[in-house]
Amino acid sequence: MFDLYGRGWQMLEGGLVTVQLCLTVLPFMIILGLLGASAKLSRCRSLRIIGESYTVIIRGIPELLVILLIYFGGTIAVQNLAELIGGEAVRVDIPAFWSGVAALALVQGAFASEVFRAAMQSIPVGQIEAATACGMTPAQIFLRIKLPQLWRFALPGLNNLFQVLIKDTALISVVGVEEILRKAAVGAGTEKAPFTFYLVAMAMFLTFTTVSLFVFNRLEKRASRGIARA
Repeated sequence: MFDLYGRGWQMLEGGLVTVQLCLTVLPFMIILGLLGASAKLSRCRSLRIIGESYTVIIRGIPELLVILLIYFGGTIAVQNLAELIGGEAVRVDIPAFWSGVAALALVQGAFASEVFRAAMQSIPVGQIEAATACGMTPAQIFLRIKLPQLWRFALPGLNNLFQVLIKDTALISVVGVEEILRKAAVGAGTEKAPFTFYLVAMAMFLTFTTVSLFVFNRLEKRASRGIARA
């Protein structure tokens, strides 16, 4: 029982897949969040409409539905595109792992765009006006003024989103990704010990969220070290 009926290594493998999912989604989530926030704060009306539409639509539908749409709908779309280009039927299978990454990145990116939008609006307007008066271009203002300060305001929100992301990786099990919950479900069904396996899965998720909370708290303190003393 202490080695989970010989399935302890399988649970650890599931934990590794969960960590890989989180670390792979994180950069895409940040990029989509920055793009979405920039679009929503843009002076161009078309970009604002695109940014608002993205966040409203993605935040308004369940994460599980997004996963299923990308996994099944994405496969059909790629097959149709391949047939259109090649002129003959082609079978294309999108890996479940990358379908899950795309779905979670889209969902978390929509929420991250709101975090980054609020962070951008927290930067004092006087700094932006001073940079404009010095002749900086919008790109220079973003890279030199906004981006260095952005993380200090955005990290608390990103911390919360990453906690949610860790838990949302369990949804990817529906498309066959062998993460923690999938391994626990297989072990629970095979060994007839659901309480044991799901309790271990709970402990693993709690461990991951606790470690990530500690890391983000350290990052927040580092980003605010000068400001905190002032």
